[in-house]
Formats: sequence, structure tokens, C-alpha cells
Amino acid sequence: MTKTLFEQFDQVSAKEWKQKIQFDLKGADYNEALIYKSYEGIDVKPFYNEEDISHISIDNLNPSTWKNSLKIEVQDATDGNTSALEAIKKGAETIYFVILSEKIDPNILLANIKSDIGIYIETAFLSSTYIERLNAIVSESALDIFVLTDIIGNLSKTGNWYTNLKEDHDVLEKVLEKGASLKSCISVDLSTFQNAGATMIQQLAYGLAHVNEYLNYFQDKSLNPFNNTPVIFKVAVGGNYFFEIAKIRALRVLWDSLAGEYNMLKKCYIFAHPSHRNKTILDYNVNMLRTTTECMSAVLGGADVIHNVRYDEIYNLENDFGTRIALNQLLILKSESYFDIVNNPSSGSYYIESLTNQLAEKALALFKNIEEGGGYLIQLKAGTIQKKIKESADKEQELFDKEEIVLTGANTFKNPDEIMPPLQKEVFKEKNVRKTLINPIISRRLCEKIEKNLI
Repeated sequence: MTKTLFEQFDQVSAKEWKQKIQFDLKGADYNEALIYKSYEGIDVKPFYNEEDISHISIDNLNPSTWKNSLKIEVQDATDGNTSALEAIKKGAETIYFVILSEKIDPNILLANIKSDIGIYIETAFLSSTYIERLNAIVSESALDIFVLTDIIGNLSKTGNWYTNLKEDHDVLEKVLEKGASLKSCISVDLSTFQNAGATMIQQLAYGLAHVNEYLNYFQDKSLNPFNNTPVIFKVAVGGNYFFEIAKIRALRVLWDSLAGEYNMLKKCYIFAHPSHRNKTILDYNVNMLRTTTECMSAVLGGADVIHNVRYDEIYNLENDFGTRIALNQLLILKSESYFDIVNNPSSGSYYIESLTNQLAEKALALFKNIEEGGGYLIQLKAGTIQKKIKESADKEQELFDKEEIVLTGANTFKNPDEIMPPLQKEVFKEKNVRKTLINPIISRRLCEKIEKNLI
């Protein structure tokens, strides 16, 4: 019988590869010359083989494909509905509504949207009454509506509960009760950590500790949302291409493990978008390239839904051109680059499998440390999590300032004739100091210092 191409070659072990490389180095130290220690504290080797593949399989957890999404900040129900219907005509598969006021009529906002379009809704307020109205719409229209409710995420980002701990949790229970027909009402926002400068290990561990607070709270409740509805993880994707692929995969592994401990539904939705951390006002068109590779990482990592950020989102108000380009980038990935053809395309990649395993193991160890220290809320109130994120952010900022982290057109390969564009948003204005229960986790961009000096 004829052997296949790969069967015609003898297998080579990792030890044999290393011996050959060491011989070719002619005396140079293997570890110093070829091992790269990443910002995550993971050693990146010059080669990987079958011995590096994780035995943890997520093939059955990954979505069969991904859907693109368009974000619409809703200040008027009619305008929001018009924008959504136009986006759907242009190829949007899901719509991500950010509703700023409880006065927005959901019936007007969701009018004439067909049931094959997924709807993700995030509100700037906490209201079980509003959820009840959305639930009634589902009963009549058969829309798939996901509500991204995250009271702990709001505390992390703003420093305050919507009202207080008890009332927020009471309202959350009512939200789950009133939203029985919705696809999901619980979300966990990991993007806050990423945009503040946390490492990937911290993002995963804090996200796991964050959702564990919900699991503990609902464990003995008669209405437990985790028994039959999936949790939604909001994930911001940065520019470290292969590591970001592995981060999303590691998140599924970790949730699978944690949900198994509680005997909960292991299915989750990963709602991904590019980070703000590495976006620049200087040479702002380069942001189109950054967001493209970040969306690619999200696809290859196995995100369920991906919404892109506009290349000028940092400094410019919403505009037709920026919005159209953001959606078209996703359409090109799916329709022209065929990024939706293969299910779980990263499976079997020695390098990515190894990164996935290492990120998951390190994040799990940090998660256990947080739980031993009282859990996410205890450490958040003590300021421990904020302190650790700031330490990581300061280290990353230092590497950026030394040009060891490169942002093209910002800290390297600068345009000497660069002129800052008109700023439609108050990018550098210090926010009004308000009394908070805890210190919030504050988002910071790497390029802010350089840009401030050019104003």
C-alpha cells in the first residue's frame, strides 16, 4: 500500500530537534538565542511539535461559524431603527444596540427587523421593567434577543453599583424572571481589563472570578440562569495575533471547567471586538489594519459574534464612512477571505494549542489565588485587582515608551508632518471626579502621552 506524503518521513522528537538546533548554533546558548519570553511570562520556543498539543479538546464547544455585528448607540428609537435596517441591507448579521435611556421605546427600535437577525442589547441602566418589554417583543416576533446585563462589570468600570449591592442583585433576579424568553440576560465583561492594560492571564482569571461571583450567588436560588441559558463573555482583542487566538480558546476551556464544577450549562457565547488600548489618533488610518488582524484573531479563536470598531472611534463621532468600513472589513473576512468555511480552524496547530494550554493553566492558578483571597468582589473592594492591573499597565507603557512595543506611525515610523485631526470627542479631558464606592478600573491607551504633547 502506498504511504501518504507524511508517512514517508520518520517522526522526529522534540529532543532530536533541539539537539540539531544546538549543533547548528555552534556554541551559542539555545535559551538566550532562541527562547523569547513574552509579556505574558510564557516562553515562546523556536519550534513546536505534537508533544506540545494540549489534551484538552474544545472542538465540541466552538461555534460552527461566526456572525458579524454592527454597534449602534441609541439616543433616539426611530434613528436607531433606521440605522439598523440600513446596516442589515449592507450585510450586518447581528445588531449590537447600546441603549442610553430607558425612554427609548424598544417596539420602535426593533420594528421590521426579521427574526434571522440576532439582537444584542446593552443598557446604560438596570431595569427589570425594560426587560419585560423586550420579553414581550420576543413572544410576538420570535427575535433572538440577548441582553448584556453585568452589574459586577458596572461596579468594576464605574466604581459604583447602579444602586447598591443588595438592590442590584434583587433587580438582576427580576431581570432573569421577566426575561424568560430572551436568549440570555447575563454577561461578563472582560474588555474592561484588556483596555486598562491587564495581561491576558489576568483578563482570563479576573473574568473567571467575575463569573464565579454570579455562580455562587445563584447556586442555591430557585431561578438559576446558568442551568439553561448561556453566559455571554465580552472580550476585547488586542494586537498580539496568535496569543489573542489562544486567549479566546483558553476562555472556553476555563468556562468548560468551571461550569462542570457547578454542573451548569457549558455553552457560552463569546462576543468579541477590537481593543481600544492600542488604537491611535496619530496616523489613524493604520487602525484599519489593526482592527482587521484583531478581528481575524477573534474568528480563528472561535468567537460567536464579532463587532468591529471604527478606525476613528477614539476621536470622531459616529459617521457613515467609518461605520461602513468597519462592517466591510468583517464582510471581506467572511465573503472574500472565506474565514467562515472551517470549523475550529486553530485546532491541531502545535503553537496555538500550546499557548492555549499555558494561558489556561496560568489563568486557572491565578483564579484559585483570587478565590483563596475571598473572591473577585472582596479583592476588587480592597483595591488588589486594580493595583495588579495598574502594575501590568505601567510595565506595558514602559515597553511602549522604549519602543519595544511598536505602534506604527505613533511611537515608531512616524510621519514628521503629522497633524492631529480635529477632535470631535473630548479625548484628553479629565473626567469629573465623583464619589465612588471603590476605585474603578480605568481604560488607558498606550499612545495618550505622545498625543497630548502634540495638541
